[in-house]
Amino acid sequence: MTANILDGHAHAQIVIDKVASELDRLPRAPGLTVVLVGDDPASQIYVQSKVRMAERLGLRGEVERLPDDASEADLLARIAALNARDDIDGILIQLPLPAHIDALRVMAAVDPAKDVDGLHALNAGRLFHGDDALVPCTPLGCLRLIKSIRPDLTGAHAVVIGSSNIVGKPMAALLLQEQATVTQTHIHTRGISNICRQADILVSAVGKAGLVRGDWIKPQAIVIDVGTTRVEKPDGGYAVCGDVSFDEAVQVAGAITPVPRGVGPMTIACLMENTVKAAKARSARLQ
Repeated sequence: MTANILDGHAHAQIVIDKVASELDRLPRAPGLTVVLVGDDPASQIYVQSKVRMAERLGLRGEVERLPDDASEADLLARIAALNARDDIDGILIQLPLPAHIDALRVMAAVDPAKDVDGLHALNAGRLFHGDDALVPCTPLGCLRLIKSIRPDLTGAHAVVIGSSNIVGKPMAALLLQEQATVTQTHIHTRGISNICRQADILVSAVGKAGLVRGDWIKPQAIVIDVGTTRVEKPDGGYAVCGDVSFDEAVQVAGAITPVPRGVGPMTIACLMENTVKAAKARSARLQ
């Protein structure tokens, strides 16, 4: 028996259809700006995918581009200008930023009401308090995939590998809100394979290809693979691999996300959802 393969594109379309149905209730098309610093090829692809989806939905998507050597002051000035624009409902800073720029300072500069990536400290705090917030898109998408298999997570043991502000920490917070029992692991965790074997739900988000082997996985567990690593192939090309050794895991897990076509499409769909949510909130405040 092999695992149920969670098709991220199919599940993302459900979110996109719901978002599209809400656009007619808004006084204008929501505006989303993605800020890109530098010319990292992977970041360029991610940004294009986000803007394409926004335009396909009828949102106004745009990219603010800054050179790799742009100063932190220049970036903060751009963000301040976007905060002030009435036609922009969502601002996303494409990560990673160049090493000379303080990412936390940049995230703190984004208007929390426009922070559609959910990384401002105010939104993070609201999430951990169980309050309404703009939630980071990737963990939100992961939760939707998990609940498509197991709608009620009460009492489930969830293990999260990774403790980043972008995925690991908010993922744990979302699972706690669903009444799961959560174990968060990271690079210094001892006996991690034994911990993972206890998980009904296993989420890995560290970016280390093939870290999670088949014998780390509890039979019939839900496995969500957030990791993406470019691995060179013998012919000179490259493949995108996840944290999970897929060929091994698919023989043990009950459900698993592939890489690619798993979490990625859900991240973009949830970004669109957050943008519309931010636009609706701004519209309500102006009434």
